[in-house]
Amino acid sequence: MAFDRSAYPATNQTWRILSHANENSYAVGAFNCYNDDGVIAVIRAAEAKRSPAIIQLFPWTMHFQGTEFIRYVARAAHAAAVPIAVHLDHCIKPDDVELALGLPFDSIMVDASSLDEEANIRHCKTVVDRARELNITIEAELGRIEGGEDGLPSVDSMVLTQPEEAETFVRRTGVHFLAPAFGNIHGGYPAGGAEKSWDLPRLASIGKLVSSTTPLALHGTHPVSDALFQKTIPLGVRKINLNRTVRDEYTEFVARNAGSLELTVLKTKGVEVYTRSIERMMDVLGSSHRCTT
Repeated sequence: MAFDRSAYPATNQTWRILSHANENSYAVGAFNCYNDDGVIAVIRAAEAKRSPAIIQLFPWTMHFQGTEFIRYVARAAHAAAVPIAVHLDHCIKPDDVELALGLPFDSIMVDASSLDEEANIRHCKTVVDRARELNITIEAELGRIEGGEDGLPSVDSMVLTQPEEAETFVRRTGVHFLAPAFGNIHGGYPAGGAEKSWDLPRLASIGKLVSSTTPLALHGTHPVSDALFQKTIPLGVRKINLNRTVRDEYTEFVARNAGSLELTVLKTKGVEVYTRSIERMMDVLGSSHRCTT
């Protein structure tokens, strides 16, 4: 059945989740998942905490686990007792964008940050126009966030987002969520950590100009203190990407116990560890107990 295009993007799950967060001044975790353990842990944590959530996948997943895995994730997320969206992070290659638009993602991050600004705008607008017909919302990166993540090319030079350019970019592309570069780094921070690297006044200026209509997405979140996460929320950050922050305890548990526990026990207990880490961050971000019905 075709969706009502006149209601878009209000019919979109990611948009509904982040709009509610915007209206009520909290943030939602977008949890990078690599296997079914991660998917199950996000759903269980969200239902236990009565929290909205976003399950976030990389393009690597489309190729390694295949399109049927994507469909499983979407079915499981959308069957949950609380709102959970499925998002594709850092979709860079044109062929991956094509593949993703044919899958049941609620939202896609189109990463054309390696292009110049005009090319980035043209590319993002083209994808936004196509995604509208599919009830998919689009996140984009303006500037260039340094570093790299699993399965993604490393970026060697940072380009900070200019607040006025952010306003123009959002208006010209129609993107629904914006990932700014304000000193945040994928994959780890130098001496002084995120506290030294982040330019919070720049983030505040960007948020003041665009966040009322375009929620901000925070990338480059490990390691980051709970207090620093919470400082970004009043500045317009509504989607906070979380990877190792919630995955490390699970990974350590599996590595420590893989040779001594049966696989069924290892997975059961591993998911319990993973779930607790996610629940804790839901409390930190203020998304717990936001789903009242």
